Amino acid sequence: MQSVQATLVAAAAAVALVASPLTAAAGENDSKLALTISVDGAIGPATARYVKDALTKASERRAAVVVLRMNTPGGLATSMREIIADVLASRVPVVGYVAPSGAHAASAGTYIIYATHIAAMAPGTNIGAATPVQVGGPLPGLPDAIPDKNDKGKKDDGDQKPKTKDAMMAKATNDAVALIRSLAELRGRNADWAEKAVREAASLSANAALQANVIDVIARDPAELLKQIDGRRVEVAGGETQQLTTRDAAREAIDPGWISQFLAVITNPNVALILLLVGIYGLIFEFTSPGAVAPGVVGTICLLLGLYALNLLPINYAGLALMVVGIVLLTIEVFNPTVVLGLGGITAFVLGAIMLFDFEAPGYRLSWPVVGITAAMFTGLVLIVLRSLRRAGKGPIWVGAQAMRGLSAQVIDWSENEGHVFAQGERWQARGAEAFKPGEVVEVANVIDLTLVVRRRPALTGKEVHHDA
Repeated sequence: MQSVQATLVAAAAAVALVASPLTAAAGENDSKLALTISVDGAIGPATARYVKDALTKASERRAAVVVLRMNTPGGLATSMREIIADVLASRVPVVGYVAPSGAHAASAGTYIIYATHIAAMAPGTNIGAATPVQVGGPLPGLPDAIPDKNDKGKKDDGDQKPKTKDAMMAKATNDAVALIRSLAELRGRNADWAEKAVREAASLSANAALQANVIDVIARDPAELLKQIDGRRVEVAGGETQQLTTRDAAREAIDPGWISQFLAVITNPNVALILLLVGIYGLIFEFTSPGAVAPGVVGTICLLLGLYALNLLPINYAGLALMVVGIVLLTIEVFNPTVVLGLGGITAFVLGAIMLFDFEAPGYRLSWPVVGITAAMFTGLVLIVLRSLRRAGKGPIWVGAQAMRGLSAQVIDWSENEGHVFAQGERWQARGAEAFKPGEVVEVANVIDLTLVVRRRPALTGKEVHHDA
């Protein structure tokens, strides 16, 4: 019995010895995971959602590091600030990596690179040009866009509006400078050049950025990047300091989810404009021709999607109001044809579409061809299709109770004030104020429920009476 117990104890010890290295190796592999987020193109609501979801997944999986690979011309300031807030709140170190060769991190991308725990670039890339863009005006922050302090004592009778506009641009520029300097101080990077990138739209190549202490590493590919940052110590959210162990880390890409992909489509200003107009005209068709169902359903869905996209994008409500006025005028033109209303509607619609989006961020500009084609297409739909529907509504009725009125019917049998008649190939119950003889031709005056109200008719007026076979 003792020999059996000794054997069991020895077997358990052997299993523990074998399992302990495997468990340690598994835990080590779990901690050596490098997740990659790829941002290509303009930064918008879809990008912000993608980065947030990816950082949440990295935290749940306890990844060693997240590589935020970027190639962007910039984007929306609101989405940029959301990404920066998520990066600063991340307990997983985030490495900003401008790649591949030929890529750039301009405008909003520069701010995000400054926010990451480690900044890296591939050879042949560039960073900078972080000046905020003001709609309808020059780049803010340039010498001619900031009010001159020496002009305080000067009179400017008719120059009040430009000064006010310059003051607004200077305000936006100073806010951007404060943001990027705070990020530079947090990560220990070159704050003076960061301010220059905002005020003067300065840019740097990868080598120049490394020499100027704008970035920390130059790496040709992700594998080389993970080797170079191995052993570095970074401070994550909460003040915790972590030492990176990324030399042999397994790389895994995180693709955007279907929600992020869907947002990327509908938040395109051109797509949002088309969805909005399809929704409006779908409802107009449904109200013009009740019972069609399909235009109403499609229009409602498109209108809701368009309004949701507009809610995510900064819009100019004056432009939206002009578009609505244009659509109303074009609709009135259908029912009350006048040249003035039609031209006014087209003008208001085009001007509203141009003014609709209150920004000039790269990748989020409204396309002129889209505005022109959309205006021409929907103007044609209003003037042709809706007018045709209006004419069809005024045409003769071929089905239903109203279509029976005025038709000829042949009396089959009659007793006092009621009987049966034959009309449109069918036998109908009928009644009337007079007495009729079988075979006599009468006229349908009205239809009440399923009974025809008939009256005497001297002769047929061209409408045939179909006899029963």
